[in-house]
Amino acid sequence: MSRAYDAVVIGAGVGELVAANYLARAGQRVLVLEDHDVLGGVHVTEEAFPGFRVDTCASDIGFLNPQIIQDLDLSTHGLEVLSVESGVFAPVGNGDGLLLRDGADTMASIARLSPADASRWMPFSERIARLAGFLWSLYCEAPPLPTSKDRKDLFALLGIGRRLRGLGKVDMLEFLRTVPMPVADLLDDWFESDVLKGCLGAAGVSHLFQGPKSAGTAFVMLHHHVGQPGALRSRTVVRGGVGSLASALARAFGASGGELRSETGVDRILVRAGRVSAVVMQGGEEIPASRVVCGADPKRTFLELVDPTHLDPEFLQRVQHIKLQGVAAKVNLALSELPDFGCSETNLRGTISIAPSLDYLERAYDASKYGRISDQPYLEAVIPSLVDPSLAPSGKHVMSVWMQYAPYRLQEGEWGPETREALGDRVIDTLAQYAPNLPAAIMDRQVLSPRDIESRFGFTEGHFYQGDLTLDQVLFMRPVPGWSRYATPIEGLYLAGPGTHPGGGPTGMSGYLAARQMLKQRRRQPRSTV
Repeated sequence: MSRAYDAVVIGAGVGELVAANYLARAGQRVLVLEDHDVLGGVHVTEEAFPGFRVDTCASDIGFLNPQIIQDLDLSTHGLEVLSVESGVFAPVGNGDGLLLRDGADTMASIARLSPADASRWMPFSERIARLAGFLWSLYCEAPPLPTSKDRKDLFALLGIGRRLRGLGKVDMLEFLRTVPMPVADLLDDWFESDVLKGCLGAAGVSHLFQGPKSAGTAFVMLHHHVGQPGALRSRTVVRGGVGSLASALARAFGASGGELRSETGVDRILVRAGRVSAVVMQGGEEIPASRVVCGADPKRTFLELVDPTHLDPEFLQRVQHIKLQGVAAKVNLALSELPDFGCSETNLRGTISIAPSLDYLERAYDASKYGRISDQPYLEAVIPSLVDPSLAPSGKHVMSVWMQYAPYRLQEGEWGPETREALGDRVIDTLAQYAPNLPAAIMDRQVLSPRDIESRFGFTEGHFYQGDLTLDQVLFMRPVPGWSRYATPIEGLYLAGPGTHPGGGPTGMSGYLAARQMLKQRRRQPRSTV
């Protein structure tokens, strides 16, 4: 008979590993089950080409709460966060471009495009920092339920109201005004430069099946500036690639007594009398479990891993209607030399953004609405080997590129080798408009369509965040209204992936908050026995 555990965690993505660590450090017996031989979920670093290590899916670790690093002592377990002066560089051709970074460089760069915009940059950046700071305060706790009569929920709602008022009259009203706006309208209020607005507006549509003129995309822009200095979208880089985060979490988990099994896929979650009873492995092994933490997206969890007959039809309908159409593809390149964007190498240490205007972004989105791959796509590229030379042979580089829009469902045909390679060609052709030496520098490439991301990482429709960050799918409505606190209608089953609050971007927070909720409830329950 299998050993009894206090909790079984399905998946070894960052959120799941964070949850497992906190549970294990609280003295619980925790088992993590991972389908693949590499840990980290979308945060994996692999040798895609001989001598070249690439971040296969996620290009950086997003915003990792320093509290998690400290609580889990991740530095002791091998996590090394590199100090990088990054920011965003938006090339405009002929060796020129917009550089958004701390310091006088940003002001001078904007002034070359528009002196008026340069004068408005600091007020804008400071306001975004304050509004995103308030949003971060909401992301540091499980959302209270507005319909609850529980005193704790009522006090939590009052606390949110006090913090909102604490912004001051102007910022409070600006937050309420900004959240439902199209990001295009917000930026038009502040700036005149197309390049500046395109570069900033891209954050409002990242991994979202919408364009910058869609309502609510200003909220998405704020979401992607949580934990960032104003409006700069700096990168958090760790030595060895994004996979180093999962490795450090796994070591910390083992040091706390946790057990981890890789290449061990879960076939289904068993439910008896309305509560979790066991998980069944793909090989047939049944592991008793009174509590399960699942990192799979809500659709896969409730429509595949759990027998849907155990769930209320209204809840199932809400799960089925979660919006999560993947629209992003990933291209990884092994390069013989650095792409020549005609600028200082320092400018390329952060994110390279190809979004010359808001209209450019909107046209790229228009194609995807009709199932077509964008002819002129929005691209975000990074060259991590500039910061961490260990990722490539001496003198060579790796480059990772996210591309939008590449719809999961194509109007004509299906995703296959021919379509995939055509997408890769389109990405390279677009980059070559700004770095002409790039095509000749490519030694090898890897292209992942949304369907590849789905099959490789288990994210339904290849959606990087397990669900759109639209206003009807965030905060107390994520993943569905009434179930935003990580528990589910099945007693003992919890969710901990980016499909839960606060969504993708603030890395590991879903797992951190899920573990806190579980530990609060556990204090009122007896410990399981072998």
